[in-house]
Amino acid sequence: MRRAAWRASARRIAPLAWPVFVGQVAVLAFGTIDTLLVARAGTLDLAALAIGGAVYGTVFVGLMGIVAAVGPIAGQHYGAGRLHACGAQLHQAMWLALACSVPGCAVLLYPEPFLALSHAQPDVAGRVRSYLGGLAFALPCALLFTAFRGFSTAVSRPRVVMALQLGGLALKLPLSAALVFGVDAIGLPPLGAVGCALGTAACMAMQLAGAWVLMQRDPFYERFGIRGRVARPDAAALRAQLRLGIPMGGSILIEVAGFTFMAFFIARLGATPVAGHQIAINLVSMMFMMPLAIAQASSALVAQRIGADDRDDARRLGWHGVELGTALAAAMGLAVLALRTPIVGLYTADPAIAAAALPLLAWLAVFHVADAAQTIAAFVLRAWRVAVVPVVIYAVAIWGVGIAGGYALAFGDAGPASLRGAQGFWAAATAGLVVAGGGMCGFLGWMLKRQTVAAAIPGHEASGAGADGFSP
Repeated sequence: MRRAAWRASARRIAPLAWPVFVGQVAVLAFGTIDTLLVARAGTLDLAALAIGGAVYGTVFVGLMGIVAAVGPIAGQHYGAGRLHACGAQLHQAMWLALACSVPGCAVLLYPEPFLALSHAQPDVAGRVRSYLGGLAFALPCALLFTAFRGFSTAVSRPRVVMALQLGGLALKLPLSAALVFGVDAIGLPPLGAVGCALGTAACMAMQLAGAWVLMQRDPFYERFGIRGRVARPDAAALRAQLRLGIPMGGSILIEVAGFTFMAFFIARLGATPVAGHQIAINLVSMMFMMPLAIAQASSALVAQRIGADDRDDARRLGWHGVELGTALAAAMGLAVLALRTPIVGLYTADPAIAAAALPLLAWLAVFHVADAAQTIAAFVLRAWRVAVVPVVIYAVAIWGVGIAGGYALAFGDAGPASLRGAQGFWAAATAGLVVAGGGMCGFLGWMLKRQTVAAAIPGHEASGAGADGFSP
């Protein structure tokens, strides 16, 4: 009976998850393309890409978490059949994206605190400034597209998002190659890492234009009342999105900033260690797209079932999503761990960089399974509008265990000599993710069990998700 229910949930999650997975792989392939191209342009440009990419990732993902609050809210409206209320959330999310772009671009245009923290060499720091200056043009488009992506996934329409992301990827490779290495025939000089940033900005603008055309012309979106002008900002709707989005963004920011600071601290060890770290983190990020896709699909379905007032189904789908993603992550992690040497060879022919990257991947299997578990559980909690507790879990796990522990191992005498340097950070990051995965899954399981017990008592189950996601 339980196995049949698990298979039924998997069949419902898969149609939403695979387009999200393909689209997210296309997005991450932007970074992979940049890494592969810049690795052949020189070690200094690759180091600048690692530091600059960490800064942009921190800024974008933190702000993206705020804008992504449109997903759970719109999903519940969609499940309840309130289509115009659902569509109104997209317009408000677009205003929120524009507002978030202002401080985000300011940080990208003035990255001095990050450069000081990373102790970047002067020739690397100059490249980082130019790289982030190019990405400042990409950020507003990327956040606006995030609003469209979150809305479309919430209403079970991820394939159009995937098509736009694949179109962006098709443009990204030739454009970035031309900008990184230059084109003598037209007098375009090689721009190195800066060329990657400009290529990304152009692709983000193209994706956003495509999303706008779909909103105006695709019959599917007509039912939501979002054609024509964007509705004026609505204070109540924006407050609702911010109540959920700020802790969501905080959770994501804590996690991503942890890995950003990890890159900064490793940068103090020199260009070669940080280049090896860049390869390892890019590979792990590519693998992460699978559990992220399952997380987004599970969250969308759970939010829809909450809106439809079918909470038993919502609970079942959420927990089955965690089980499915964790099992797939274990298989993927073991496979990549076994093939890590030839995989690293695809990134670089420099033996020094390869030697710096390979030991970091020894932590891969456990790292990936724990990362999958905590991510899917966190997304399911957001569908219930639970976003505050995950912030606390992330703060303890990522910063208390991962960063503080990593710093002690890498630069101190807290552990064996084999964990000095970058390996210490990766060992502690793995331990931090294990703590986060255990904490997030444990809290989700407790919450769902609590709801199940309440549902058995007439009149005791909440009629709707509250500000913190569940009724006492």
